[in-house]
Amino acid sequence: MKQRKNKGNLRFFGRFLKGFRWLFALGAAASVLSILFNFLMPQVIRITVDSVIGDEPFELPAFLAERLMAAGGRELLRENLWICAVAAVAFAVLSGVSTYLYRLCIARGSEGAVKSLRDALYSHIQRLPYKWHISVQTGDIIQRCTSDVDVVRNFLTTQLMELFRTAALVALAMSFMYSMNGTLSTIALAFVPVTVAYSAIYYSIIARRFQVADEAEGDLSAMVQENLTGVRVVRAFGRESYEIDRFEQKNERFARLWIRLGKVMGCYWGLGDLTTAVLVMTIVLVGSIFTIRGKILLGEYLVFLYYTGMLTWPIRSFGRILADMSKMNVSLLRLREILEAEEEQEREEDQTPDMSGDIVFSHVSFAYEGGKEILHDLSFTIPAGSTFGILGGTGSGKSTITYLLTRLYDLPEGCGSITVGGVDLRNIRLSHVRKNVGLVLQEPFLFSRTIAQNIAAFRPEAPFEEIREAAKTAALDEAVMGFSEGYDTIVGERGVTLSGGQRQRVAIARTLMQGAPVMIFDDSLSAVDTETDQKIRAALSEKTSRATTVLISHRITTLRQADCILVLEDGRAAQLGTHEQLCAQEGIYRRIYRLQGAAETEGGEAQ
Repeated sequence: MKQRKNKGNLRFFGRFLKGFRWLFALGAAASVLSILFNFLMPQVIRITVDSVIGDEPFELPAFLAERLMAAGGRELLRENLWICAVAAVAFAVLSGVSTYLYRLCIARGSEGAVKSLRDALYSHIQRLPYKWHISVQTGDIIQRCTSDVDVVRNFLTTQLMELFRTAALVALAMSFMYSMNGTLSTIALAFVPVTVAYSAIYYSIIARRFQVADEAEGDLSAMVQENLTGVRVVRAFGRESYEIDRFEQKNERFARLWIRLGKVMGCYWGLGDLTTAVLVMTIVLVGSIFTIRGKILLGEYLVFLYYTGMLTWPIRSFGRILADMSKMNVSLLRLREILEAEEEQEREEDQTPDMSGDIVFSHVSFAYEGGKEILHDLSFTIPAGSTFGILGGTGSGKSTITYLLTRLYDLPEGCGSITVGGVDLRNIRLSHVRKNVGLVLQEPFLFSRTIAQNIAAFRPEAPFEEIREAAKTAALDEAVMGFSEGYDTIVGERGVTLSGGQRQRVAIARTLMQGAPVMIFDDSLSAVDTETDQKIRAALSEKTSRATTVLISHRITTLRQADCILVLEDGRAAQLGTHEQLCAQEGIYRRIYRLQGAAETEGGEAQ
């Protein structure tokens, strides 16, 4: 199972490397050149010590050695040791240039790939169905799209090429070292499988713990996001101490998980230090004995020590690379869960009809996934251009009707039908439905922008006169002009600087700007006073005279002017008729009407 997941991660990851692979290939080539030049630089030192200062033959290709000796090269170099120094510096410069190219290519390739990943995540999340969004925690999704993406980015930028560089460095080091002394090289090479073995064990342990820690971080982020979003509720109910305790518990668990990780990492790095120290001291001891006994030249011994030093860090860091690979695998799995979630589907055969026709619910039954049935065999008709009211208690199915009309949820086959102008709603393109059905919720969402920009969110190019006209219809203009910045007032995150009624009126104005032929007001006047409610309804009646308007409310005063009113009870149509008809018959409507004091206001009309 784990192997299949890893293969899936590789395929998933490969999608975002397309178009950037040549940069990684160029970076890999530059990396190999950098390592090669790093290995050639100490060879200059070895030749200088053994063949220029000493009398050993030049270990160069035959034609170069012969020409150098024929030209009196040894004496020339002895008298001009700066030439050797320049040669060493030249290799160092070439190594530096290669390293720069390697870093540049990897930076461009990794940032390009991660940018593609971020774009894909954001675009995909925008197309995921509403039921997906309400089933996941916002904080966890934010953590995946930030922290987990950063883990992938860091692995691409450093660890991926570090893994390649480690392999290349070990291969080149062994080839250079074996060319000088096979015994010392075998001793150095013997430490590599030991390091790989305990690094693999470390990887298997750390992988599971990283996943648990990452999920705990997502849980912690979700709680912080939830708390900040509901800050007014926390303050209003004095829940600060409770929320602090909850956070401390989750934070303590998160800290414990990372302490456990720290113990494992500490053991690994301690063992790495020990292995490295044993390797270096072994080479120093054996190399010194070989040098004294003449089995190896002094220059070779010095270079051997240099190569051993170059090997120690990559060998030590191998486990860290595996650990980061483990973290990346966990992060990729979490990102795949988002990108492999099924999007809302737009079918080619879906229609784009005129949405101003009659809306007909025919024997509609609906239940949320895993829940009980909310709507039961519900049938009614909303005539085109009419104002249709819906009244019902909590859990009666009012909002469910809204979700179905906007296709936030689709009606399953065999559960009745909803048609608009005779066309089944399920056969109308999603984008067409959302464009032609305006929706104002009881708790509207506002962006952290100006009031004008929020009103014109669907039509950013709209002239200011239209924006203000929509605000006047929503009884908002007077309040906005009372602000020092007027329509340029920043509403703050989620509109927290406005009152509940002002936020609702901004949302109403925004929907009016949409100019949709169907408008749904889901208890969107609940936070305004009765007088303002009346003004808005009068203005809406004039403004939306040609649109089909659905008013959902718990206030009968909001619904009484509707052409027809549906009374819901436990997902069923309990009553249907005009205000006068419903007041004239026994039932829920008349009881609510009396409780709200409307009968007294109308002088006993309901008697």
